[in-house]
Amino acid sequence: MSKLLIRNARLVNEGRTIETDVLVENGFIAQIKSGLSDDGVNQVIDANGQYLLPGVIDDQVHFREPGLTHKATIHSEARAAVAGGVTSFMEMPNTVPNALTQELLADKYAIAARTSLANYSFFMGASNDNLAEVLRTDPRTVCGIKVFMGSSTGNMLVDNEQVLNSLFSQSPMLIATHCEDEATIRANTEYYRENYGDEATAALHPLIRNEAACMTSSSLAVGLARQHNARLHVLHISTADELALFDNDLPLTQKRITAEVCVHHLWFDSSDYTRLGNQIKCNPAIKAPHHKEALFAALLDDRLDIIATDHAPHTWAEKQQGYWQAPSGLPLVQHPLLLMLDFVKQGKISLETVVRKMSHAPADCFQIDRRGYVREGYWADLVLVDARHTTTVSKQNILYQCGWSPLEGHTFGASVTHTIVSGELIYQNGQFLTEKPGQRLLFDR
Repeated sequence: MSKLLIRNARLVNEGRTIETDVLVENGFIAQIKSGLSDDGVNQVIDANGQYLLPGVIDDQVHFREPGLTHKATIHSEARAAVAGGVTSFMEMPNTVPNALTQELLADKYAIAARTSLANYSFFMGASNDNLAEVLRTDPRTVCGIKVFMGSSTGNMLVDNEQVLNSLFSQSPMLIATHCEDEATIRANTEYYRENYGDEATAALHPLIRNEAACMTSSSLAVGLARQHNARLHVLHISTADELALFDNDLPLTQKRITAEVCVHHLWFDSSDYTRLGNQIKCNPAIKAPHHKEALFAALLDDRLDIIATDHAPHTWAEKQQGYWQAPSGLPLVQHPLLLMLDFVKQGKISLETVVRKMSHAPADCFQIDRRGYVREGYWADLVLVDARHTTTVSKQNILYQCGWSPLEGHTFGASVTHTIVSGELIYQNGQFLTEKPGQRLLFDR
């Protein structure tokens, strides 16, 4: 029997911060109580007053395997996630080949079962011609259906009105959407290509993938969800305009339409293109400063339910190409918790709210089985954070396979010291103690 005892922790959970011990047995939280005995315990961690949090659940990442492993692998990016306190992830289907069949989806689960240090789930991808495959997806074992209602790669743009209506009316599962209007983006791209040609820079990105593109597509998705009473989750909201589409008058567990914000849309704004250029080129685009402030306000008042990363690594060489050639996406999964803890230090958000938005809310939104909370009988996905020691992002400690981050040189005001995944102490003080894979996420549906 495996037993792990965490002593003298400041547990942040379900809106409270308390001093307590936590006993983990065979992967699960057995007791939460001060003064627990260490009889029969295999490992003891003295937290010494550090914060103990439920592990972060990131509902939107791109780990690039299969087919794009020159950028990243499930193993490499899951290691980076664990080092940053992310204990579970949900990965997107636009790998190569796109995960558009049950067999291709199963292949990704098989890779993760062998190599992922974090707990994992993978979205089933929708296209204009795979509705029958989508409807075969098991709600108990798959996090959701991903619909690209905007520019995508391969065969993943869904712009057929009949298909969209069928998806929203027939799928019993959560539908997660990327919302940017294709026609708007194409018209803007043509205009700026004609006027800027090879002189175009990333500063044009929020003008090409603008507010209208986001609002048009998000409005369509929300309208379809309301028409068919579908369970809709709108990914990476980036504009103040879209916030009127979402309500805060119901508890998250009762909402049929939910939305998330990603850390880069809270951290960066259009003024950062001068310094970082293509490093922060992503879809939807990072936009003007007033959007960032509006998103933060909507996060606090619960119009936005979840904080995610949309981690999307590319090689440094790919990002050094001209604006038109450089791919969109940035690597973030190692640092979202530290980033949000900086906002805590600035007084912009409470630590209890960070835990709610990064751990509790994803678990509730996706109905994850026994995760996202520190409760007796739940899986032990836990993170210890030291708010007294800083972390400076550098080439030496970036774990992404791509080897770079737009946060390089920044010093965070805290550090992640221990990460426990499904009861296993995986990461401690900069070292990985085991390569044991995490668990497949299951869902109470």
